[in-house]
Amino acid sequence: MGRRMTGRGQPVGRSEVADVRGDGRGFEDETGSVLLLTLGYVLLALAVIFVCVCATDLYISQKRLDALADAAALAGADGFTLTVSDGDVRAELTDAGVEEQAAALVDALPGEVSMVAAGAPDGVSARVTVAAEWHPPLVSVFVPDGIPLESTATSRTALR
Repeated sequence: MGRRMTGRGQPVGRSEVADVRGDGRGFEDETGSVLLLTLGYVLLALAVIFVCVCATDLYISQKRLDALADAAALAGADGFTLTVSDGDVRAELTDAGVEEQAAALVDALPGEVSMVAAGAPDGVSARVTVAAEWHPPLVSVFVPDGIPLESTATSRTALR
């Protein structure tokens, strides 16, 4: 292809092309604007990805702690003692029995989880509370102590 020509057979210069667009600016005024927009969008995308990664990791950590609390409460509900009174057999839970069973399960699993409380509030249900520290995957340097997470679960005995 050749050079662009005006209607009179003269070559078109850069300033004449800018005038043809009608904005009155030259090409030099627009250099770098796309680069700044691209950098801004890249930073915004990285921030969104960072927040999503941290939120997902926090959600998964809380769900794991919930599952552990459920398992510990279920194990604690197995710490019942059978009592017979007036020919009726009942399964009764004691705080010591629930704590013993739940502590055995929590201690057997890997991780930095501690049992906060375990007991049988009504003699039929086992309630266990466990706690752990969550450390963000990308900024653990800025949050060295972590964020405390806690979960409580209740399980009832099947025998009445």
